[in-house]
Amino acid sequence: MRRLIGVVGLVCLAGSVAAEDSMVVSLKRLSLDTAVEIAQGAIDACREKGIQIGVTVVDREGNVQVTLRDTIAAPITERISRMKAYTAVNFNASTSAMSARAETPVGRVEGLVMSAGGVPVLVGGSALVAGIGVSGAPEGETDEACALAGLAKVQDDLDMAM
Repeated sequence: MRRLIGVVGLVCLAGSVAAEDSMVVSLKRLSLDTAVEIAQGAIDACREKGIQIGVTVVDREGNVQVTLRDTIAAPITERISRMKAYTAVNFNASTSAMSARAETPVGRVEGLVMSAGGVPVLVGGSALVAGIGVSGAPEGETDEACALAGLAKVQDDLDMAM
């Protein structure tokens, strides 16, 4: 009898926990002004190094929010920056951390780029809200540094907004 009461109690407890789960999920998104500020910050950081780049900021689903291409950056930088940003949000990781996966079946999925230059935008250290991709520097590490510099312009304000 005690076992039956214990089982019934656990079932009731599990039911009440499930009933408290929301059927709707709220998502945080970057404002357009913030996305533009990040993109411009990346452009400015690379200009200081004498490099012309393309930069794309995507929302958490990978949809383009902002794309900027500096005056003489190659046109292909737009496409590559978009794919780097898309990859960063889909894996919630910097693309530089995925270079070892580039030659795996996942790395060969069309639309993904697993070379340095894409970074996720996290609020409060864990909430994914966007991704940034940069292309055009001679090395991916420089692309990533410029993306991070653009993000640094707003990171403190983003963390406070959480």
